[in-house]
Amino acid sequence: MAYFVTGATGFIGRHLVGNLLRRKGTIHVLIRKDSRRKFDALTRELGWDAKRFVVVEGDMTAERCGVSTAQLRALKGKVKHFFHLAAIYDLAASLDAQRTANIDGTRHALDLAAALEAGCFHHTSSIAAAGLYPGIFREDMYAEAEGLDDPYLRTKHESEGLVRRETRIKWRIYRPAMVVGHSKTGAIDKIDGPYYFFTLIKKLRDVFPPWMPMLGVEGGRINIVPVDFVADAMDHIAHKPRLDGHTFHLTDPEPLRVGEVLNLFCRAGHAPEMTMRLDARMFAFVPPSIRGAVGALPPVRRFVGMLLRDFRIPKQVMKFITYPTRFDNREAERALRGSGIEVPKLEDYAWRLWDYWERHLDPDLFIDRTLKGKVRNKVVVITGGSSGIGLATAQRVAEAGAVTVIVARREEELFAARDAMREAGGKVFAYTADLADLADCDRLVQQVLDEHGHVDILVNNAGRSIRRSIELSYDRFHDFERTMQLNYFGSLRLIMGFMPSMTKRRKGHIINISSIGVLANSPRFSAYVASKAALDAFSRCAQGELSGKGISFTTINMPLVATPMIAPTKMYDSVPTLTPDEAAGLLVKAIIEKPSRITTRLGVFAALVNAVAPKAYEIVMSTAFELFPDSAASKGDRSALRDETPSQEQIAFAAMMRGVHW
Repeated sequence: MAYFVTGATGFIGRHLVGNLLRRKGTIHVLIRKDSRRKFDALTRELGWDAKRFVVVEGDMTAERCGVSTAQLRALKGKVKHFFHLAAIYDLAASLDAQRTANIDGTRHALDLAAALEAGCFHHTSSIAAAGLYPGIFREDMYAEAEGLDDPYLRTKHESEGLVRRETRIKWRIYRPAMVVGHSKTGAIDKIDGPYYFFTLIKKLRDVFPPWMPMLGVEGGRINIVPVDFVADAMDHIAHKPRLDGHTFHLTDPEPLRVGEVLNLFCRAGHAPEMTMRLDARMFAFVPPSIRGAVGALPPVRRFVGMLLRDFRIPKQVMKFITYPTRFDNREAERALRGSGIEVPKLEDYAWRLWDYWERHLDPDLFIDRTLKGKVRNKVVVITGGSSGIGLATAQRVAEAGAVTVIVARREEELFAARDAMREAGGKVFAYTADLADLADCDRLVQQVLDEHGHVDILVNNAGRSIRRSIELSYDRFHDFERTMQLNYFGSLRLIMGFMPSMTKRRKGHIINISSIGVLANSPRFSAYVASKAALDAFSRCAQGELSGKGISFTTINMPLVATPMIAPTKMYDSVPTLTPDEAAGLLVKAIIEKPSRITTRLGVFAALVNAVAPKAYEIVMSTAFELFPDSAASKGDRSALRDETPSQEQIAFAAMMRGVHW
């Protein structure tokens, strides 16, 4: 007995071939010339007996699949079973690509099978051939299919039609449901079907505890079967006599609803389950014209598109949330009776599918999350780069291969830092500038652009902090001017200077070092916090304007860091602080992930409490104000610095509110 198989290296094909190898006979596989190595590697990986195969070079897009005349003569009359599995199973593929593979490919395969005088043509169709038929679709139904506007549904329907109209050879048609991984190993070769929602489930797991009830979606029944069931069923039915001219639904007789399926995978992935599920069909009462008009609004379209991109869900998948079709499979059940082949329950193997996806196919596994991958050969400008957070960050990006530009006022310290990083192999350049002087900012911008052409990442790290109560600032209005001049206007001048080249190149990243005080509204830091809040507000406004032009903004609400800036306040020597290296780690995270904001949980909690219970938060801040007096430095009394020893109460409070400025 001889077999001929197209799509032998495909997902279903390789499992079917594995079954055929347990039978007697030679297996002829149609392989493109450039896929020969892939087939040989697959043979070795799966431990197949290479002597059982005859490789037939060809191409599904060519007449008679590109099989030569000599090969046709050699095989004519010898092939008893011709299995056609080669096709595109991808909702996101273009119409032309699907038409070429699914329709033209099937036509060429039929012509080849007829030329070979094959005993039976076994066509792997899909339940997609039914389109979006509302109701129960039987195995003997075909022309009744509805809702075939989608390219995948239409091409699978039309390719099956070619087989049904075939009169030259006998045929059998198999319509598998949505095929997922192996029920015993979970193995699958690509993301499809329910896998598209795994990234969303993983994000829910990362954000919420598994016990938290969630609001979810409900819809139609989604028919899912594992690949081993499909391959076993096809193999068994193909070798059973007197079934020619029949169609077989390889489907689950008891399919689950969308919400139930998603909850199974939520459970498998240890994510919170959807306790309350809204049936998507309830929105059908809204007239299509209104739904279409709302969906066509640019903000709605862009927001939905952004969510789908972030969760890696193709837009075409959403129409199947309300899938209306059920499948009668009595022909397949009759053919499989007594074989022991049946559809396993999804709940019994869902965890295997999840485990395999998370270990092998999770898109996050293939993202370069190294600093080197993000900054190598890119121009990174870091202000305040001669010490503290700026220096620690510069050392990291220089080591990762960036063209590192450090900026500071003090030349000796700046050049010493540059030379040390150069000795370590970094491409480092140093420029002195007083960023409180707007003219000097403009000079710096022009010099950097002249010598480096553009800036990929700007880190606004240089800043001035003043810890002084408002009552001590009545005659020190210049405190507010100085902090605003450097922290806001200086940073803004650099952003506005480098932004034109960024927007022209449609890529750039601005990282602004803000303060946790902007979220916590720390007393005694009104001058400092106000200047940082101004930069924070500018960034939020700019994001809305420039995100569509490839420009990213990240605000880091930095907690207290042990740098020279806090040295005048001796009390900070006894409270918890980050080291400059730890703070640089937050900047590395910002460069790699490009989030809109990085802050601590305490910062988020403080902002939340202030928004929900502002009076209660005011009491906490007032208590802290009274507990932590003005420093001797803020009073101008240098002689009293040695007496600033914090009390146990102060240390305990600072430890509880770790990282907040007091």
